[in-house]
Amino acid sequence: MALAYQEHYTFDDYQLWKGEWELIEGMPYAMSPSPTVTHQTVSFNIASAIKEGMASDQNYCRDCCVLIETDWQISNDTIVRPDVMIVCQELDEKVIVTPELIIEVVSVSSTRRDEFIKFDLYQREGVMYYILVYPDRQLIKIYYNEAGGFKKVQDYISGAVDLRIGKCIFSIKVDSIWR
Repeated sequence: MALAYQEHYTFDDYQLWKGEWELIEGMPYAMSPSPTVTHQTVSFNIASAIKEGMASDQNYCRDCCVLIETDWQISNDTIVRPDVMIVCQELDEKVIVTPELIIEVVSVSSTRRDEFIKFDLYQREGVMYYILVYPDRQLIKIYYNEAGGFKKVQDYISGAVDLRIGKCIFSIKVDSIWR
């Protein structure tokens, strides 16, 4: 049986598209509708908590950068835009290195992509921490990449999430991130 023809897009194609897109292994994913106010509030609150936690620690890595809604170009046919990521390396204007931590705020329209497609991608690319945040359930799931695969650290519905990336130590108070 013949396989159906399937388009395969690259970074060159991606640069020409109007609107907001991600490109995963040559397949385009529309990032629409745009994020809700709750989604953006939670993303901002998490990034702010991380940045504040890093700033209060005298020993944090000077190269750590907390980014919101920034493209990570993994390869010529894979560009994703995590809600929040931490990169602990010196950066130019583009992220082309593997982030140490990625946070995705999960919405109804992004559940399959965040829980399966990106989970596998980030695991394979060696992201140290992958955090899924569910505003509608006020739940946080944390995964740590060990021995080439994500292992669940814990689910949080309250309390504080304490993380360490190299010299960077920070805490996210779960109750403070919700809208």
